[in-house]
Amino acid sequence: MNLNSAKASSILTNPSPINKSRFRIHSSLLPYSQPGPSISTSDLMTPRKKPGRLDDVRSNCWLDAMKSSSTPSKKVQREADAEDFIDDAKVIYSSWMFKYPSALNSFQQIVSHAKNKKIVIFLDYDGTLSPIVDDPDRAFISADMRSAVRDVAKHFPTAIISGRSRDKVYQLVGLTELYYAGSHGMDIMLPIRNEVCTNGSLIKSTDQQGKEVNLFQPAREFLPMIDESWSVVAQCVHDVLKEYPRLRQTHGRKVLEVRPVIDWDKGKAVEFLLESLGFRNSHDVLPIYIGDDRTDEDAFKVLKERYQGYGILVSTSLKESNAIFSLRDTSEVKEFLEFLAKTMENQEI
Repeated sequence: MNLNSAKASSILTNPSPINKSRFRIHSSLLPYSQPGPSISTSDLMTPRKKPGRLDDVRSNCWLDAMKSSSTPSKKVQREADAEDFIDDAKVIYSSWMFKYPSALNSFQQIVSHAKNKKIVIFLDYDGTLSPIVDDPDRAFISADMRSAVRDVAKHFPTAIISGRSRDKVYQLVGLTELYYAGSHGMDIMLPIRNEVCTNGSLIKSTDQQGKEVNLFQPAREFLPMIDESWSVVAQCVHDVLKEYPRLRQTHGRKVLEVRPVIDWDKGKAVEFLLESLGFRNSHDVLPIYIGDDRTDEDAFKVLKERYQGYGILVSTSLKESNAIFSLRDTSEVKEFLEFLAKTMENQEI
């Protein structure tokens, strides 16, 4: 269902105001004037003599005074401005981290809240399990990350919800024990044994290994229409790009995306999966959703509005989010998942 997709990151909207007074230049740092010898009217009427030794000394002193007063003061001011900028950046970052604290630093708080509850893990793929790369076909999950996801799935129901097609995500991850939701949750694959959900859109199918699975595709009725118009839309995009020789059609993060007009997103996918697991109205479940994309905000918002579970934003940029915690990159995601699996193995949850 994807032609292209767009990811945008918003900058922190209300940064701490910069104290302009800190940028005022103190008078002691400003260049100053040094009085020279007085000149009379008669001096102006007589030919100028060659400067003597005393005049040379005075000229040199004046030049040295200018050098010592102007150049260093500008350098000092630039250094002071740079230090002020760094200080302001630290204040802004600290404020952002206070609002979205590190999930690693808050791990014990999360574990404490998970006591006597069933944890369910939801993961985005690009930018969460794999680094962002120019060629999306080369966004491979590392062996260590795959191992961390596998260990978590041994203890908790684990689902990957991606904007990619379900088959592509399944191919990249290659773990049969997971739930897979492609096309922003509009194409969900779950094991046959999970038939708690009574939604009539469930159909039986087989995965790439020939294993029987249930498929939930709320936009299934749009598939024939998309198949019919795919070549037309692709041709239109191709024709438009002819007028922009410096642009080319790609399949990366900044993409054009064709989606059917239905009320469905990653948040709806989270609710459906929780329902299929028997946790529709349960207060004994702790969903944890980890993602970096704008479309993950729908899932963060669902958990926030349910007052249930945690959204964890993966980001190195400061932006507003419906998440509760944050992680900086995929390495911290792997570390967080490893902590979860180890904690469960030690029976601390």
